[in-house]
Amino acid sequence: MLRLRGGSALSPFRLEKLASALKTAAPQVSHIYAEYWHFCALERDLRENEIAILEKLLKYTPEEVSRISLEGVAKRHLEHAAGELLLVLPRPGTISPWSTKATDIAHRCGLEAVDRLERGVAFYIQTKGEFDTEFYADDRIALLALIHDRMTEAIFSSLDDAEKLFRHFEPAPLNTVDIVGGGSSALQNANDAMGLALSADEVDYFAAYFMQIGRNPTDAELMMFAQANSEHCRHKIFNAEWIIDGEFQTKSLFSMIRNTHQQNPQGTIVAYADNSSIIEGAKVARFYPGKENAYDYGDEQTHILMKVETHNHPTAISPYSGAATGVGGEIRDEGATGRGARPRAGLCGFSVSNLNIPGFVQPWEAHQQSGKSCPYGKPSRIASALQIMLEGPIGGAAFNNEFGRPNLAGYFRTFEQCVAGEMRGYHKPIMLAGGIGHIAERHSFKEEFSAGALLIQLGGPGMLIGLGGGAASSMDTGMNAENLDFDSVQRGNAEMERRAQEVIDYCWQMERRGGSNPILSIHDVGAGGLSNALPELLHGSGRGGYFDLRDIPSEESGMSPMQIWSNEAQERYVLAIRPQSVELFKAICQRERCPFAVVGTARAQQQLIVTDSVFGNRPVDMDISVLLGKPPKMIRDVTRIRKMPAPFDTGGVNLREAAYRVLRLPAVADKTFLISIGDRTVGGMTARDQMVGPWQVPVADAAVTLMGYRTYLGEAFAMGERAPLALIDPAASARMAVGEAITNIAAALIENIGEIKLSANWMAAVGHPGEDAGLFDAVHAVGMELCPRLGISIPVGKDSMSMKTAWESESCHGSTAIRKEVTAPLSLIVSAFARVADSRKTLTPQLRRDCGETELILVDLGAGRNRLGGSALAQVYGQAGDEAPDIAGLEGAEKLRGFFAAIQRLNYESKIIAYHDRSDGGLFATLCEMAFAGRAGITINLDQLCFDVLANDVDGQELRPEILSGRFLERIISVLFNEELGAVIQVKKECHSDVMAILSEAGLRDMCFVIGNLNGKDEIQFLRNNKPVVAEKRVDLHRAWSETTYRMQKLRDNPECAQQEYDRLLDASDPGLHAQLTFDVDDDISAPYIHIGMRPRIAILREQGVNGHVEMAAAFDRAGFAATDVHMSDIVAGRVFLRDFKGFAACGGFSYGDVLGAGEGWAKSILFNHRAREEFETFFLRTDTFGLGVCNGCQMMSNLHEIIPGAEDWPHFGRNKSEQFEARFVMVEIPQSPSLFFDGMAGSRMPVVVAHGEGYAEFTNQDKVSAISSLIALRFVDNRGQRTEIYPLNPSGSPQGIAGMTTRDGRFSILMPHPERGFRAAQHSWHPGWQEDAPWMRMFRNARKWIG
Repeated sequence: MLRLRGGSALSPFRLEKLASALKTAAPQVSHIYAEYWHFCALERDLRENEIAILEKLLKYTPEEVSRISLEGVAKRHLEHAAGELLLVLPRPGTISPWSTKATDIAHRCGLEAVDRLERGVAFYIQTKGEFDTEFYADDRIALLALIHDRMTEAIFSSLDDAEKLFRHFEPAPLNTVDIVGGGSSALQNANDAMGLALSADEVDYFAAYFMQIGRNPTDAELMMFAQANSEHCRHKIFNAEWIIDGEFQTKSLFSMIRNTHQQNPQGTIVAYADNSSIIEGAKVARFYPGKENAYDYGDEQTHILMKVETHNHPTAISPYSGAATGVGGEIRDEGATGRGARPRAGLCGFSVSNLNIPGFVQPWEAHQQSGKSCPYGKPSRIASALQIMLEGPIGGAAFNNEFGRPNLAGYFRTFEQCVAGEMRGYHKPIMLAGGIGHIAERHSFKEEFSAGALLIQLGGPGMLIGLGGGAASSMDTGMNAENLDFDSVQRGNAEMERRAQEVIDYCWQMERRGGSNPILSIHDVGAGGLSNALPELLHGSGRGGYFDLRDIPSEESGMSPMQIWSNEAQERYVLAIRPQSVELFKAICQRERCPFAVVGTARAQQQLIVTDSVFGNRPVDMDISVLLGKPPKMIRDVTRIRKMPAPFDTGGVNLREAAYRVLRLPAVADKTFLISIGDRTVGGMTARDQMVGPWQVPVADAAVTLMGYRTYLGEAFAMGERAPLALIDPAASARMAVGEAITNIAAALIENIGEIKLSANWMAAVGHPGEDAGLFDAVHAVGMELCPRLGISIPVGKDSMSMKTAWESESCHGSTAIRKEVTAPLSLIVSAFARVADSRKTLTPQLRRDCGETELILVDLGAGRNRLGGSALAQVYGQAGDEAPDIAGLEGAEKLRGFFAAIQRLNYESKIIAYHDRSDGGLFATLCEMAFAGRAGITINLDQLCFDVLANDVDGQELRPEILSGRFLERIISVLFNEELGAVIQVKKECHSDVMAILSEAGLRDMCFVIGNLNGKDEIQFLRNNKPVVAEKRVDLHRAWSETTYRMQKLRDNPECAQQEYDRLLDASDPGLHAQLTFDVDDDISAPYIHIGMRPRIAILREQGVNGHVEMAAAFDRAGFAATDVHMSDIVAGRVFLRDFKGFAACGGFSYGDVLGAGEGWAKSILFNHRAREEFETFFLRTDTFGLGVCNGCQMMSNLHEIIPGAEDWPHFGRNKSEQFEARFVMVEIPQSPSLFFDGMAGSRMPVVVAHGEGYAEFTNQDKVSAISSLIALRFVDNRGQRTEIYPLNPSGSPQGIAGMTTRDGRFSILMPHPERGFRAAQHSWHPGWQEDAPWMRMFRNARKWIG
């Protein structure tokens, strides 16, 4: 084994954060230092030149980086590291994702003698002088929890211990449960010990089958049965029979949901029958590679996938991994629909208990116990709400980013409150992941396969990561054994899932290549692992299957048969193909470097047989109908319990204080910290993301994507949830969730309300008194009443029925343990999806100051009821209230239908300037967010809204409005903060009559009020009797609204950057994004060359993990090139030669997962691979060629600088100064440079998309920065056009605002931003009014003009 020392594992501020955490968790630790070590298992000794290559591979960054200070806690111990060594390594018996990719890179660099590379982190710990050994043991436990993940890693005390990584373990044996001798009780004991959560009826059912066939079940069969029949997988409660208050109910919950589809089936292609639902799309020109991998367009009837999943339990246990695999699992659901589909865009949401941000604890977050204020507490095994929201969103975003799916919508709610004598909250969080995809009409249904079909596992190997997740997710938190809880959490590997998706894409694209799709049926691997996925695949075709356990790829030799069969290692799919398709499928997988294995064959008899050639036995041999049949149906016999909270008391409410409290409540507040970490533009199909207007404020009501690069047709999706209302009225809460989703998606141009399809995700603590009946009433309200009346169906959804957390805890004063419970409110999260007629006509909340005289109109669907129950205002005052907003009855549904139709007509006729729905925070928050988005002051007159027919002059208060008390104040508070459905629109005054006429036709005249207009004071004013009752500077309110996101960013990211972003809000005169061009955006300079019919070939170059190639190809195709998909495997294998191309584009993504540095693995696999290096060197030396590297391609090409003429001084690109992935829309300037791409564009300023984690331009010394000024091709500028290093205007923090470089002759350019994602105006989050082309199209046309 070779040992090679690496660089510092933690940046200065990451080390400081760890040190700060240790001050609290392990106070006896005085110093900590961390560095990487690499360990290499060899098949033979390496030669001297091979050692040199290996050392270069494992050197991620330059020796010296000017921005890194060598002072303080981050000082590098260059000679030796002092203190106790704690070596964090992958758990012995596993192979880390880092290892598989790094080893692959080593092999591609000619290091075939390298058997395996692994990486560890050596922590050196020093403690304070004399210390208490017993006390230090507690500190040590806390320390270990902070520096490693015990599911995937282990800690050792010596570098020599790394030898254990390369040992091979003997397979663990198969076990059986003795029911022949011990009966059902033996099975029940196994059920308890393994945490399987089987009911007594299910235990008896399972035991009866094996007693009948006369043998004991194996642990593999028992685990498989438990996962397949868990509440998580089988949805037993939704299929149960119900008795409520002694009365038998004729419909199950699921049948009531299905009723919506039965009443309105139009537009739905597949409901309830596949991994995702499919709704009707349109015929569009789809762009992807065909024959000889040449990109082209072809008209195809293309349908839309919709799916929303939850991953609550894993996120509670391990937030980063839980959220990441939640996103990954939902992506696989989309890809594994029909005969293969394409995920396109995502959404993500979280509900958690109070954050309790250190130094920023809010008044409503404190709990009173025995007269003292203290946290309510939580079980030690679960993460705190703060930890979940610091780590979970990063996990979800990172998976989306690496896979290559934009995340465009979401929600975030915190709730933890004592209501009606019970603690309600989200100690068990909700983690929601959903999205949309595309599927060809011809692939929308799985094809039944016959006996003899080959059954394949596609994707990564099995590992003992995640076991029993279906059962664990079906239990209340705290009920399962702690170690089983933790064992059930999976870990993600997005780059592997990307590879598998590329294989799936190639398969369904085969028709255009002159072949046929080899995939007959496909299923994702999730809860239960292969033991659930393969039986379901077989069951769908009415087949049985025969498998050899040892054909299943596995990275852990020591796993037992049960563990191999049921582990939940991620990034896997199972599929069926015909035997004659296997060679084609193998070739596809080899090109994409995606592992696969034929693991079994289909049989006519519906028997599931798994053999084990190692032990010579059958771990599984049972009838599929028993596994997936019908165990005894559950009966829920429950009673309605009315737990009415106290009425909302406004007595202690100060209006100004209430305004600021509401703006700081996370459900209302700025959510930039959740949004800017997620790529929102990859794929080039985003038309409307969360960030709105020239100041990029996150207030969009809906997400909108384009269906193609040549159409304005699109898809919209939006969310709605009003969980706190369920504590007052569960049915109202459900109706309001649907209503909110509709008022949100109304911002998109949708032909009619029937186009909308919903996903309903239900979360409840069933078994808790009153919750079961509340769930039934809520489902009935939506499934049997509201949705049928609206003409809307619910073709997909999910449920999680174990939303309670229970534990024993010490009291505040350390007395004897007390039992605590936190029960989540019944939570319906609704996601609405619909086709969009024209993606350009999506309304936003941005108030416009450049449209002449305008007015603001409130559409109040609450009809003046102004109910405050369950509102943000109630929450921030520790109350709930007893009257919930609602849209009950036929009238409520008709008003909502009328509202939707009126908004659509007004939008179609271009009568609306700005639109924003009323939701969390009420009218006050709605108007503030509109003002923030438009940087506008507003003056609102509340007189009409506050009119009180019951008012009298007994106390004379109405004559003295300056005295804010009594009923006068109550009316103002209820008007400003009620959360009844509705919206505010900005319209031109000259259009007033037309607007009101359309609203009146929809039956809304009595619900519409002109409430105010813009002012020139940059102040938000609310008037009553012409006197201000609230008047605050917009900047002050905006800062309050953004303070939560600032505090979270400061804890999570580089605090200096967080401060810079927060301080930007103080610049009230910030002009925002703009465009100042030195050329005509509509002048197509490539048209003459396109007309002559010659299309030069360009290689759209990608490596495994690259995800931005299709939009790059589309941009060059539009400019007149013949774009060809070229995988690096094509070049290395000699299938493709760069001599056949005039140019290449190296695209964005995460090549090899960037395990050896950003783009460095890709670059080094070129530099140290003889064939690849020769191809690229020859290409670079030609004088008739050009090249473009974007993002990951930019990072890769910067590492090829030694073989690119004129690139010798290019920088290395390292971690952003913020130490965070940055997805931003920011200003850049094109300076004068030799770059052929920017010919005639010098001096232009315009916005561009940025999405990267490593964009900081690093130079070995400052002299080089000034020396290359003439080669800077693109630089970040602020909104006034000045070069900047301020965050996030310069998201990387690069010196001189460097965003791109070129060579001395201008033929090769590298850029960190993404112009290829914005070559159409419709792709921009904001633009000043361009038509079809955006300015970035010019650079691609410049390349075509250069060729001639």
